[in-house]
Amino acid sequence: MTGLLDDGVEQDPGTMSMWDCTAAVARTCIAQQQGVTVEHGLAPVPVEVRVDLRVNRASYAFLREALRSSAGSPLRLCCRDLRAEDLPMRNTVALLQLLDAGCLRRVDLRFNNLGLRGLSVIIPHVARFQHLASLRLHYVHGDSRQPSVDGEDNFRYFLAQMGRFTCLRELSMGSSLLSGRLDQLLSTLQSPLESLELAFCALLPEDLRFLAQSPHAVHLKKLDLSGNDLSGSQLEPFQGLLQAAAATLLHLELTECQLADTQLLATLPVLTRCASLRYLGLYGNPLSMAGLKELLRDSAVQAELRTVVHPFPVDCYEGLPWPPPASVLLEASINEEKFARVEAELHQLLLASGRAHVVWTTDIYGRLAADYFSL
Repeated sequence: MTGLLDDGVEQDPGTMSMWDCTAAVARTCIAQQQGVTVEHGLAPVPVEVRVDLRVNRASYAFLREALRSSAGSPLRLCCRDLRAEDLPMRNTVALLQLLDAGCLRRVDLRFNNLGLRGLSVIIPHVARFQHLASLRLHYVHGDSRQPSVDGEDNFRYFLAQMGRFTCLRELSMGSSLLSGRLDQLLSTLQSPLESLELAFCALLPEDLRFLAQSPHAVHLKKLDLSGNDLSGSQLEPFQGLLQAAAATLLHLELTECQLADTQLLATLPVLTRCASLRYLGLYGNPLSMAGLKELLRDSAVQAELRTVVHPFPVDCYEGLPWPPPASVLLEASINEEKFARVEAELHQLLLASGRAHVVWTTDIYGRLAADYFSL
């Protein structure tokens, strides 16, 4: 019972949601354990249920009970992917202690506001899963730069624990302040990453230079740098990173990176060398219709490209300040008539170049971002 789409976007209405699946499996395990009767001399036949579990404060108690019941039950829960949202640290640790180390491939902690102190408590319990391939730590407080001894000790301990993973292939550290410290984080890992998400991490030029020269760059299939300013001194090292990852990159997310026409046009020569690229996300960048048309023409050499999520062109806004902050691009009203003409022109250009199968859209919610395991 795995692989259910449940971000409220592409969920199949004919199947259970991941929330419902978690609840149903947990209640079944509890009921089975309470109602089991075994004839004398007969051992029950064990059944292993592989499942992706999604848990929050409301579902924590009965899921914990189900995992405890499962340990001594013929119906065994084997969690493949764990997604915990807004769960207190002690509850997260309690769940991790109940999971089968041989089954778990992903831990996804969201909206937990852990900070390095909380993370230093949780991370050793995660590091015991030696087959873990994906670790997603969202909204970790950016206290790695505080000058206190405790802060530095917690960061060093976190790095030491990260060095225990032998099979890690995906790391997401979205909204974590990693300015000038990416080298410390990535140098501890035992094997190259294939998916790296560093959205809104306030990356500096030296972070991008290190990544471009690291063993990770030439293995990357998925890269998310959303929310990092790539318009100034970060642009050149970013281009170097693209050059290093060009042979393997399949999915590139650059939402809200302050890329205007000048930066995009300067990046196109290296961007179009990413011959295997399937997805390009540029939403929330101050690009004009002219810039988008240039991208559309130059990307014709990328035969694998299937989806481009582009911003509303700056031409379609009224009275836009320059350079426009990302918040303005996301919230300001657009001229619907102008944008309709833009869409029609882009569609015609795609048809004329024989690429009607390529989706160009401004809808960032209309499709799920590619999961690493599906690449």
